[in-house]
This record gives sequence, C-alpha cells and structure tokens, in this order.
Amino acid sequence: MPIELNDQEREEIAAAVRAGRPLPARYRASLFEDAPETELIWPGKTSEVERIVLPFQSIEHIDEPRSETIVTPSLFSMDSLSGRQSGGWTNKLIWGDNKLILSSLSNGPMRSEIEEAGGLKLVYIDPPFDVGADFSVDVEVGGSEVTKEASVVEQFAYRDTWGRGRDSFLAMLYERLMLMKQLLHQDGTIWVHCDWRLSGAIRLLMDEVFGADAFINDIAICYSGPTNQKRNFPRKHDTVFFYAMSDQYCFNLEETRVEYKKSNLATGKTSLAGRADDEALLELDARGKQVEDYWLDIRSGSHIPKSVRQEADEYPTLKDPKLLERIIKTCTNPGDLVADFFCGSGTTPAVAERLNRPWISADLGRFAIHTTRKRMITVQRERAAEELPYRAFEILNLGSYERQYFAGVDLSLPEEQRAASSAQRQEQFISLILQAYGAQRAEQLSGFHGTRDNAAVFVGPLDAPVTQDDVRRVIDSAKQASITRIDVLGFEFEMGIKPAMADEARIEGVSLSLRYIPNDVFDRRAIAKGDVQFLDVGYLEVKAEQSKKGEVVVKLLDFGVFYSQDDADAAAAGLKNGGSRVIIDGGQVVRVSKSKQGKVAKELLTKSWKDWIDYWAVDFDFESQKEIIRLEQDGLKVDTWTGRYIFENQWQDFRSRGNRELQTSSAKHTYDTPGTYKIAVKVVDVFGNDTTKVVELKVK
Repeated sequence: MPIELNDQEREEIAAAVRAGRPLPARYRASLFEDAPETELIWPGKTSEVERIVLPFQSIEHIDEPRSETIVTPSLFSMDSLSGRQSGGWTNKLIWGDNKLILSSLSNGPMRSEIEEAGGLKLVYIDPPFDVGADFSVDVEVGGSEVTKEASVVEQFAYRDTWGRGRDSFLAMLYERLMLMKQLLHQDGTIWVHCDWRLSGAIRLLMDEVFGADAFINDIAICYSGPTNQKRNFPRKHDTVFFYAMSDQYCFNLEETRVEYKKSNLATGKTSLAGRADDEALLELDARGKQVEDYWLDIRSGSHIPKSVRQEADEYPTLKDPKLLERIIKTCTNPGDLVADFFCGSGTTPAVAERLNRPWISADLGRFAIHTTRKRMITVQRERAAEELPYRAFEILNLGSYERQYFAGVDLSLPEEQRAASSAQRQEQFISLILQAYGAQRAEQLSGFHGTRDNAAVFVGPLDAPVTQDDVRRVIDSAKQASITRIDVLGFEFEMGIKPAMADEARIEGVSLSLRYIPNDVFDRRAIAKGDVQFLDVGYLEVKAEQSKKGEVVVKLLDFGVFYSQDDADAAAAGLKNGGSRVIIDGGQVVRVSKSKQGKVAKELLTKSWKDWIDYWAVDFDFESQKEIIRLEQDGLKVDTWTGRYIFENQWQDFRSRGNRELQTSSAKHTYDTPGTYKIAVKVVDVFGNDTTKVVELKVK
C-alpha cells in the first residue's frame, strides 16, 4: 500500500531524519503498517520489552500447616490431601522486581511448568496508582505500635514509578502489561484496578496492548462515606478494567448472580413475560439478579466498612476479598491458574486458595511477602481443619542472579565464564559498596578491601554467601596485621554464622561485626542521598532437645536485632512540649516524650527479646532437599544444584493482629530412624527480615 503523504509532509520527515531528530508522532500511522489505531505517546516511550531470563531460587517450601500433634514422616506421604507430594502444580510466592519476574516466567523454563498446569487463565493487578501513597506500615512491638518505613528498594522503585508523573507510571505499567500478555493463556482474562487519577490513560494503554476488541467491561466499584467537596462531585468509585485474550474466555454467568433486594421483589413479579403470580416470584427469587457494571455491594481498600471487613482487620491494606471472589469465580473454574503481580497483603492468593484455584503471586516488598506467607498458612490451617484440599506453596526469589543482573553480568555465559565475569564485576562494585558504607578503599591492606573508623572492611562475593571459612581467613588476616576491629559485609551469610564466629574472633582479640549489603547499593541515587543502611546479621540462639526415643522439641532461647530508624536525642529535639513519639533506636523500641515543662523522658518498650519475633519455623531435617535450578545452556534445559538447600517448613508459629501470643517451643517431632540430623530454625522479625540458624543433633 503506497504511503499517502504530500510533498510538504515528505520534506518535513526528511528534514527530521537529516537533523537526527525523532519523527513527528502524527506520521506513525502513515509510515508503519503495524501502528496501533489508538496509542498513548509519552517522552521516551519504547516498544522494547525485557527479555532477560533469571533462574528462580527456592527459599522455602510450605507443604502443610503446623500440627499440634507429633510431626512424623507420614506428613509427607503420598496419600496426603495436599502438598507437592500429591503431584501437580506448587503455588508460588515470588519476592522481587515484577518486571524481571514476569520476563523470567514468560521466557524461561518455568513457562513450560505453567503451560503444563493449563496455562495462566486470569491476572488481577492493583498497581500503585496513588502518587501520594504512603507505603509505611504500623507494626506492633512489645505492646506498642511503631512505624516501619518502606525499604529503600521500595522507595526508589516507587520514585521510578512516579518520577516523571504519569509518564513514568505508564512506562512502568506498559512494559509489565506486555509481559503479562505474553504469559496469559489464549482463553485468559486480565483485570486492572485503578482510580480516577489514571483510569482514562490506563483504558487507552489496555486498548493498545490487548486491542480495543479485547475490552469487555469497565466496572465501577462504588462506595459511600462522608464528603466535604466544594469544587467537584465527590469521587466515590474505583475502576476495574476487564479485558479478554480472545472470545473464548470463561464467563460463568450464574456465578455473577446476586440476591434481589426485598424492595425489588414486588417489581419483579411482573418482569417475567408479564406474569404476576407466585410462581413467577419464586422463579425470579431462585435465579437471583445478574450484576451490572457498577458494583454497590463491594468496597475497596480503606473504604471497606468494619461491618464487612472480615480479614481487613488483620490486613489493613487489602482489597475486599468479595471483589476477588467475584472476579475469580466469574472467569475461572476450579483448577485454573490465577496470578497477581502486585500482591500486597495477599488477598488474591488467599481467595484463589479458598476457591481451589492454583496461583502465582509476586511483590517487591519483603514485608508484603512475609504478610502473605502468614496469611496463606492461615488459609491452609483453615482448610485442613475442615478436611478440604489445599496446595503447597513455595517462596521464590531471583537471589544472587538478580544481583548479577544489576551488576551487568551476562547470565547466558557458560558457568566458568559467568563466574569470571561475576568476579570482575564484583571488583568494579567494591568501591561503590565501600562508598555506600562510608568506608575508604585500602588496596594495600592484605585480605581486606577498605577501612572505616579504625575497622578493616571485607566485602563478600556478589553471587554466594559469606562462609565461616571466609570469616576465619579474615580473622587470620587481621591477626597478622595487628588489626583489632573488622567489619564483614555480605549479601548473604552462611546460616548460623554470627555467634560462633564472633566468639572465635573475640578469643583471638578481634572485634567482629557482620552486616548485610542491601540491594540498594546498585542504585547510585540511594548512595548519593546516604539512604543505604547496612543491618547487622541477627543473633539467634536455639536448642534442640530429645525427650524420649526419637522425639525432639526445638526451643527458642534468645534473639537480637540491631535496627535504628531514628535517633532518640534527635527525636526528642523535634518534639513540642507535651508531645511524644515511638521510635526504633539501637535495636530497641523507645517512647520519647517531652513534658509540658520541656523535660525529656525515654521509656524502653521492648521488655524481652521475644518482642521482636513475629514468626518462626522449623525444618527438622535440613539439607534433605537440595535447591535445583533449571538453566538453559546451548538450547538445552539443564538442572543444576546451587550448593544450597531448601528450607522445608514443617512447623511454625506466628503472631497475628488478633493474637499476639507466641510459642517458644515447637511441637514434638518424631524421627523414625536414629542418626545425626541438622535442624534449621528460621525466625522472622516484626519488620519481615529473617535470621536462620542450623543446629546438629544426634537422635537416639
């Protein structure tokens, strides 16, 4: 088909090309055959979509909820109702950047696993569409509430989302929608939740990505409440856009019906072909009413009234579970795979599990993943108590592969070349890590990378944990150089490394500090602003006791964290007379108050080490399950052991908003076979950070 342009238009295009300027957007439809009929344009828009494939690392497997009876190996028998042992799909809770997660799901080996499960049939997302949203969370510590600020990773991801206003939000969402389209089954549907701020732009974006013909509905989620608007009509609805991949999508009409209001039943008597008898009324009542595209019986977020909150009291940021229940029931059948890639507190997987739909959920926030884990275990427990089926789930991330990607390592290289590239990139990033830590490079100091405040600093590897052998070598280097203080920085640490190594170093006359390198070091803006925080490795003491033949109980003995979000003196200086504030300083929760006369008082609110623990779990036979990842090399799928082991969650206890009690002793576990076992204990603190320790026990 010839290009229909006049001479003036042709010259304008030629002049732009000669000057190296972008072509005017109005000519796209004339110049390109595949130009969309309707398109949103924003500065820097590109149709390039992420294609990277990173292997998923398995952090934890949760097959069964905790049993108060003796845990025996039969828990994992093939005749169990649920779990990986029953075969088929294992639900997936994934922590990380959802762009990298979606790309790896769409283009990597897990794609075949999704297709074997029948394909992804429904995606629901509720992206962060509020430019002024506050992602801090109030958590309870020692009987008082303290605010957990969003992590630096979350803060910068959010700033990236809104850095240029709606342009950067649309760029973020556009790429992810393209990847979701790749992943969805041909019969699948996608539901996108938004509000008045961006509903118009998102509708056009959805039309561009999925096609205008794919549009099914825009649904108004209506709510009421007090208003005080003087310049506009009160905004009293959210919007959910409903699109389908093809005209073969599932739509269970009867699942959309609701009971008629009593006030409408009288009118309904004459609605069926003019019949006004009792039979017509009964028929009308039995069928129920099909809902329209405005939903008055479902609320959204903070608008959920207390009378219908249900789980909202436990998870204050969630959407009404009734919303997800209607969506999932309408467009899927039992066994259909459902996904939510902005899962927050986990409403979508919780509803999917209750409706017997397998699921994938992802979120960038560590605290969101932890909250969802607790919620899903609660659902497992509910269903187990009712003798209903449920599935195992695993917690995944992209781990060291994500770090290598951030550092620019080509992950498609063969293993030896990739390791060499990783080591090279590590050297390039050491200066950046030291800068973030406030240290200076010290290449002349053998065995160390830098110095800070009279301490020698060692930086661990990019793609592996810091091991006890690494720390011993560092201690030996310190002794030879007469160094008395060392700081060891690592992205990961070998389990249970801190207490033993700190004691060993102290005997040698060396003060040892172990601190985590956060992924924030890959963001130069975070470093420039001084926002990167290196947290100390948590301190955990546990004991495994054998009471009688084969029976073992695990007990928590001590736990310590070293967080600071504020300085008590600075907080006091900022208070007005008569004011108070709860802060975290030096691993303690402190209430700082100032009397009306200006006298400052500090009250320690954390009375016990137990106050910091939100959740703990036990793997009674750690190292029984190797972590295997699937890589593609030379076009072939290769299963490779990472050298790590998966934490098999066999018993757990945790706090909820409704129940702040926490057991510090596990249920009894019975071993059928005597021998030496490694027992792993994972503790998650109130901020969602975990510490794991492994102890060895000879079982008689």
